[in-house]
Amino acid sequence: MRTADHKKGQSGFSLIEMMIAAAIFILLCGAAFALLSLAQQRYQTESQVLNSFQEARFALDDIVRDINGAGFPSPSEFSFNPTAPQSNFYASTPVAWAPGYGTNTPCQIGTAGGGTCNPTPGDFDLIIERNPNPLQQSFVLWTRYQLSNNVLSRGQAEKTTGTGADPDGSTSTTFVPYVQNVMNNASGTEIALFRTTYPQMFPGGNPVPVFSYFCYTPAGTQPCPSAAAPYNEPVYVTDIEVTLIVMAPTKDAQTGAPRLIELHGRGHSVNTLQ
Repeated sequence: MRTADHKKGQSGFSLIEMMIAAAIFILLCGAAFALLSLAQQRYQTESQVLNSFQEARFALDDIVRDINGAGFPSPSEFSFNPTAPQSNFYASTPVAWAPGYGTNTPCQIGTAGGGTCNPTPGDFDLIIERNPNPLQQSFVLWTRYQLSNNVLSRGQAEKTTGTGADPDGSTSTTFVPYVQNVMNNASGTEIALFRTTYPQMFPGGNPVPVFSYFCYTPAGTQPCPSAAAPYNEPVYVTDIEVTLIVMAPTKDAQTGAPRLIELHGRGHSVNTLQ
């Protein structure tokens, strides 16, 4: 009788208790999976930001390296003759310009669309003359970087000489995409949105030039003067500051805000006017 009474006192879980336990388990699993999903989204966003940063950094390094290799005199400077037929073996200026390059008529550099250089050199368009093989005599190249529709493209063509020389036309057909999602020349609406998260970017709510020019003047190297001032010509350019504002392909997983990075670099070309 004692054994029977003992067995009778060992009752199991009721149906309600089982349902409550299952509900708690489901809630805990749901919370865990939600956290896991959020962590995966954050990881994907950060990975894309990192990839965008790396691509922009590599591109910035290449641009600065090209600028550092731009200009004149060439390794064969003592035999340089700018009027000789073989003068396309020599860089005659750090920065090529349009219009008027073939006639040796420099234009005036301007900012925010000012000046008479059109389209280059400009805030978002640059052509440099450089020798890709500085230790040997080889053709000089026109290397061009241009921002259009949030894509920074790169083009390259051999330099030609004479009154028909056209660095703009020669390079415009050779463009290949170089950096995606470059937002330097974003619209006013986009800039206002970006500044809610990045108030230090886009000072004054204006586009940010990709290329900022520094010219030789009697007072030393300084930002190229206003369009009407002396020494504000491509032939006086010595330094070029490069700024890239790049947006990641996806928005922040938590806030939904766009993710941007801003990179800076500066190249120094060889210019005998210094």
